Formats: sequence, C-alpha cells, structure tokens
Amino acid sequence: MNQNDFADELLHWYADNARELPWRGARDPYATWVSEIMLQQTRVETVISFYERWMQKFPDIETLAEANQQDVLSTWEGLGYYRRARNLHKAAQIVVGEMGGHLPQDAVALRKLPGIGRYTAGAIASIAFGQDEPALDGNIRRVLSRLFNLTDPVGSVQGQRRLWELAAKYLPSGKAGDFNQALMDLGAMICTPHAPECRSCPLEVHCKAYSLGVQEQLPVKKPRSQTPHFMVTAAVICQGHRVLIAQRPSGGLLGVGNPIAAAGLMKIAELFWQLRGEAGGRQVAGSPKRGLAQAWGDLMQVGTVVIMGR
Repeated sequence: MNQNDFADELLHWYADNARELPWRGARDPYATWVSEIMLQQTRVETVISFYERWMQKFPDIETLAEANQQDVLSTWEGLGYYRRARNLHKAAQIVVGEMGGHLPQDAVALRKLPGIGRYTAGAIASIAFGQDEPALDGNIRRVLSRLFNLTDPVGSVQGQRRLWELAAKYLPSGKAGDFNQALMDLGAMICTPHAPECRSCPLEVHCKAYSLGVQEQLPVKKPRSQTPHFMVTAAVICQGHRVLIAQRPSGGLLGVGNPIAAAGLMKIAELFWQLRGEAGGRQVAGSPKRGLAQAWGDLMQVGTVVIMGR
C-alpha cells in the first residue's frame, strides 16, 4: 500500500466527516489530556456530558491541582473507573508543582505522569502538540487489523508489536494529530465492530480483509478469562433516621482488600461499635451473615450477594 495514498485519502475523508466533539478545535493540551483520560474504557457519547461538567468545574490544570480529592471524585461520579480521576488529579499536582504548569510535549515525558500510558501519551503529543507520534486505541486497532488482515490476536505481544509498527509506518509527517483522529473516527463511524459499512469506507480499495470477505472476523481477540465470583455479606446499619456509611479504600476490588468479606465486615463492625459508644466489638460464632444478624439484630438488614470482577 502506498503510504501517501493511504494518508491522503483518509485525511480527505476526515476533513469532510470529522465528528464535532467539545475537546476538538483549539489545541488545548489540558482539554486533550482530560478527554483522553475520560475516553479510556468509556464511549464518546457517555464522555461528552461528563467532560463539559468537568471543564466547568476545573477549567485549567491549576484549578484541578488546587482542588481537594473529594471534589475531584464527586465531579467524576458516574463515569466509573475512579482510579483515572485520582491519577488525573495527582498528575495535575505534579505538572503544577514540578513543571511550571505545562504538560510535557513529548510522549516519553508524558508517560512518566500517573495514568498516562503509551496510547494516551501518543494521542496527547500528536493532537495537542503536533508531534509525529502514533496512537493506538480500540478503533484504530480494529481499522488496522482489517486493513492489513492481521491474524495475531490484538491483545498479544506479537499483535501489539505489529499494530504499533503499522501505526508508525503510515503516519504522515506533520499531520499525526489529524491522522490519528481520522483513524479513530473511521473506526467509530464506518469500520465498526459489527456490520461495518465497507462500501462507504475511503480505504475500501486498500483493505485486505474486505477483499477476502473476512472483515467481520477481525480483529482477532484472545479468549476471555473466566470472570471470578466472590460471595460476600452486605449489611445496612441504621440508627433512628441515620444510616452508617463508610468510605472504602481506593485499592482492590470494590476498594476492599483480600479476603473481601473479612476486611469489609471488620471495618463495618468497628464503625458500628463506635457509633453505639461501646468499647470494642464482640465475637460471634458462625458465618458472617449469621454473626451480623446475631450481633446487631433489628438495627440492620443483611443479605448475601455475589460480586463479579477481576
């Protein structure tokens, strides 16, 4: 495939069909950074309203760095994967405290900040700073896998290596930001996971998977590991019109360590006895569910639930 033809045809299509997104337009590194962090594992349609709310609350990196973590997490609430918000906040404090409030312009330096990996660094460097850096999100992986008929699983070492090589090889000098965003939009709008609109694709004549009729079989994915199940006991503890609420730690499944039930219930027990004004807890034989019911009686409702996660 001719490198210039590929890039020119894609960029021509992008000029007429680019999605209108609130973080596009002016090259604001902070806006690009926030949007790319929010877009990790989250669909564009979901991100837009959260992004607009975030930018109203934290319009620049200095405001974010000075905010307390609870305000940051409250503004992020509903978007999920809260580690992203914590890393964004921590990185803003590093940039303001150690870098004069300016994000690094090169991908290598960007990757040293919390929450910024290879893809995010490439996206920020190319889109916000015009650096010739490739980017590789889910949409781009799918487009390149079909375009070059890649049969290695996209999540494998070999698959990742080949995808990064291709993303770099066909990157047009001086136009990396638009090229990366064009691939993203092509994957989101035409080269979709199911029923891709190949006849409307500007790269149809170059696509090896389409010529072989295997486009819907790509990209190849590694078999999913089985999702583990954990049995835990949950309790709602009430006293009059008050309900006991404890903020969970930031790490681990649902913020709780391992073993889940023991650590979580111990914390509830400690807080409960403090609320009652009694010294220490008391041991109750049997299962956690039975123990909770015997110890706290009608002050609480208790049930066993299944948590699924990795």
